Amino acid sequence: MQDSNALLVQQFRENDETAFSKLVRRHYPLVFRVCLKILGHRQDAEDVTQETFSRFAKHVDQWDVRRPLEPWLVTIAGNRSKTFLARRRAHHSLSTTWEPVTDEANAVRRADGLREELALALASVPERQKFAFHLFHEHGMSYLQIAAEMDCPVGTVKTWVHRARSSVIRILRQREVLAGSEISGSEERQSLHEVNARNLPAQPLQQSRRLGDAM
Repeated sequence: MQDSNALLVQQFRENDETAFSKLVRRHYPLVFRVCLKILGHRQDAEDVTQETFSRFAKHVDQWDVRRPLEPWLVTIAGNRSKTFLARRRAHHSLSTTWEPVTDEANAVRRADGLREELALALASVPERQKFAFHLFHEHGMSYLQIAAEMDCPVGTVKTWVHRARSSVIRILRQREVLAGSEISGSEERQSLHEVNARNLPAQPLQQSRRLGDAM
């Protein structure tokens, strides 16, 4: 019988390197496919896949074992891949113009950190709320379109997106990623733009059919 992700993560937290190796073997194909789709180059995808699992190992204590592991790994892989592309563009700019790119490099690092903070905040959001949030902020879909995709009332979609957004803002403020202790409804979207919400990796639309009715 195959050990669960939760059990393997617990064993890894107890310094069992074999458990981590099992996790890597189990999820390597998924993470590699995500990286390859974004990067379009096998060697780059392999490098970023390794970096993804290094990040996972570093932040493993922040994963909620009650939630599926795969979406979290996909988020890390997408963020790492996009950061890789941004760094490659910055390097290309430096090598072709021979001009300092300090501001651009710093912007890449800031965006990288903000994407990771947003991903960590979303990890604690219920799955259907998270998926509605992705469709609204990442795919730019309307509430009506999301309702059709997720097969639920428009009012329910609005509630899910609002709850996910409020949870993310609250967590980011607690982590001092966003300044201030209060936020109005009209400021929520602007604050999410500040953390580059549209740079999140796209989630497959078919996922909505598998999420069930649990919030």
